Amino acid sequence: MHALITGDQGLVGRYFTRYLDEAGWELTFVDLKQGEDLHLFVRETRHAHYDLIVHCAAIVGGRETIEGSPLRVATDLAIDAEFFDWAVRTHQSRLVYFSSSAAYPIACQQKDGPRLKENMIDLDRPRMPDFTYGWAKLTGEHLARYAREQYGLKVFVLRPFSGYAPDQDLSYPFPAFAQRARRGEDPFMVWGDGTAKRDFIHMRDVVAGTMAVVDAGYQEPVNLCTGIGTSFNELAELFGAQNVVHDLAKPVGVQDRVGDPGRMNQFYTATTTLEQGIKEALDYER
Repeated sequence: MHALITGDQGLVGRYFTRYLDEAGWELTFVDLKQGEDLHLFVRETRHAHYDLIVHCAAIVGGRETIEGSPLRVATDLAIDAEFFDWAVRTHQSRLVYFSSSAAYPIACQQKDGPRLKENMIDLDRPRMPDFTYGWAKLTGEHLARYAREQYGLKVFVLRPFSGYAPDQDLSYPFPAFAQRARRGEDPFMVWGDGTAKRDFIHMRDVVAGTMAVVDAGYQEPVNLCTGIGTSFNELAELFGAQNVVHDLAKPVGVQDRVGDPGRMNQFYTATTTLEQGIKEALDYER
């Protein structure tokens, strides 16, 4: 079995690489961080065929990137459009497309809002998502639907929530908190007032959940989440913070972003608790 992973040097790509490599897959990679050009790849690769494509290539980053570089993030539109066109033209078998919880309407993500269910996104009548990153992912889901319905490409759309791992980029809160805890920082800095909630899911569960959906052949969008909301103040306390202070000038994003895992649980249930993930991260930092 031969798989193509785009963006293999990113967090999702790295964990997929480990998973598929351990499962005995033959792997091909393309990633800008390795000096490779995805645009050149899709223009020159006309006859290669893959049993599975995991499309992770995207401009990503923490909250400062999403709010501070909206046009840079919007280049994901070009990446996805060119890649879907290539996958259809070359008659690929199966493609995993990672959307995002940022695609959900921000109106559904207010304080104590509902768990976000897949049917809250209506591609025919979309509501305002989270910045240009959310719009790019919504458009990617449109492309995935067209590729499936009009061209017969098997596309699996996954919506990860706050995926984390010890080796994640420090622009994200989870690894930043782990580093502050390892340093014993006191006071312990939290952006905003710390009450915003997120649904943290370990990258091992993101990958295993994705593959369970692929193996089942289910092609409707699926959340990758736990259904458990944790505020940033609570996360700091779980990392052992005693004296939390807040930087109200920093971007925070929506208030509460917690997913409904009901559809995911039909295929897979997350196995790593946040407490286990925190212990793993602190061991990694040491």
